[in-house]
Amino acid sequence: MADTAAPVPTRALVLANPASGSHSPELVEQVRQLCDSYLERTEVHPTTGPGDATVAVRRALERHTGAPDLVVVIGGDGTVREAVQGLVPASGRATLAVVPGGTGNSGYKMLWGDRPWTESLKAILTDSGIGGSARPRRLDLARLAETRQYVYLGACSGVIADALITARDLPLTGRERYARAFADTAAGYAPYPGRVTVDGRVVHEGPTVLANVGGGPYRGGRFNVLPDSLLDDGLLDVCVIGDGIAAANVPRLTLTAAHIGHPATWYARGRTITVERTDGRRLPLEHDGEYQHGIGSTATFEVLPGALPVWAPAPDRPETP
Repeated sequence: MADTAAPVPTRALVLANPASGSHSPELVEQVRQLCDSYLERTEVHPTTGPGDATVAVRRALERHTGAPDLVVVIGGDGTVREAVQGLVPASGRATLAVVPGGTGNSGYKMLWGDRPWTESLKAILTDSGIGGSARPRRLDLARLAETRQYVYLGACSGVIADALITARDLPLTGRERYARAFADTAAGYAPYPGRVTVDGRVVHEGPTVLANVGGGPYRGGRFNVLPDSLLDDGLLDVCVIGDGIAAANVPRLTLTAAHIGHPATWYARGRTITVERTDGRRLPLEHDGEYQHGIGSTATFEVLPGALPVWAPAPDRPETP
């Protein structure tokens, strides 16, 4: 497709999660001031509890006048996940922008890498014309069939999911908190009996340390679990690590994607991926940084191609027809 000018945002809803891992009032004020410098209107909504971000986005986009065309999320992956639940049914009436304010911030990293948020947000607000450095992009999502929730970044069973429980009690912040939780949980972790099916084909059955479906390459902001993942290819990636890799070695290996190619690792792509615990017990599962306490022994993920409009870096060179 030929390079065309992107729509310039005019009105922003800024969602700020006071409970997120690295939240600060100063960060929220910096974001508000930057948006105010370029937009017609900036509205800041501090979230009040689980689910509030979803409700706030839905209500804002349902307005007959003055609805935002930009939703800026200041928070972690869980806050972004909630905003996505409200954005996707709105059929592109607003585009998502992410400012890292959580623990892992994997969702920001998969879009902007280590670029400072001030640079990325300013690019969205000012450089959206032809030749600018930011573009709206439509990313694939997954939908978890058992809950009908949209999965933005990815979902993981096993040790990565249980690390979220460990992280709650650690007196750390940011990515260091999750890295410590991952390492502590992995030490002596017992694999669960599992099975993973991709488009009706069993790709793994047996002891399972983790099965990661996505989505973005990174979990916890630094662990490159799905290094080959593409964000808009119409497919979901899945990486399964069996008991041939000790759980204690998973954090070190996934930092550099050294788990890929190991005989105890399986990697596949498909449109429907089912992750099961074969002993009938509850599957330890998270998605987008939120532990799924209500899930049973099975989780099925269906791809939703191009479902999410989000601001991301422009291509290095113009697209050609």
